[in-house]
Amino acid sequence: MERPSHKATNEALSHCADYLKINLKLQWLPTELLARDTDKSISNFDGLWCAPGSPYISMKGAIQAIQFARENDYPFIGTCGGFQHAVIEYAQNKLGINDVQHPEYDPSASNLFITALSCSLIGETRKIFINKNSMIYKFYNKTEVEERYNCNFGLNPIYQTLIDETGFKVAGTDEKGEARILELPQNKFFIATLFQPQLSSLPTNPHKLIAAYLTCSKEFHISKQLS
Repeated sequence: MERPSHKATNEALSHCADYLKINLKLQWLPTELLARDTDKSISNFDGLWCAPGSPYISMKGAIQAIQFARENDYPFIGTCGGFQHAVIEYAQNKLGINDVQHPEYDPSASNLFITALSCSLIGETRKIFINKNSMIYKFYNKTEVEERYNCNFGLNPIYQTLIDETGFKVAGTDEKGEARILELPQNKFFIATLFQPQLSSLPTNPHKLIAAYLTCSKEFHISKQLS
């Protein structure tokens, strides 16, 4: 059965593409396929969206796909579970930390970079405070926004400073200062959000973040054609 977040993702991509007059070709990729041959599975696409739905059938496949996008500067957006796995990928492959895990897969792991939120955000709409010096501020042009969540897990606060200071910048936080948006400013577009922009995007009001992701993906496609 199609999950509500997956349906919302399809619909948001479609109406944002229509708004931008972009010819969208969308395909869901099984994580088992990504685990077997990541490069071949992704290299013909112009962007990657790691959508909600964890625990994934193959965590390895999800992590390898995110690593491919990060290292090859592919436009990337990770929402909810995608945020969580982008954190794990960065800790494993960029910071070289062993036994980085998510409690949905291994609650006894020594380095739980993802932990349960103190309060569930399932079905919640909350304020987010945007860093004015971030890339994502250029899309919102606001320092305070409201976004919808459907989430129980987030970045372990004890690792937040480490993640930020090593380059995966905290671009948005909640009222307590906990990370809700992360970005790699050196990449064309590599953004992870704990909230789900697809849940509030409408044909009459496309979400700015999704529109920015599609615009970057289109530009990336053109650059590949010219190279």
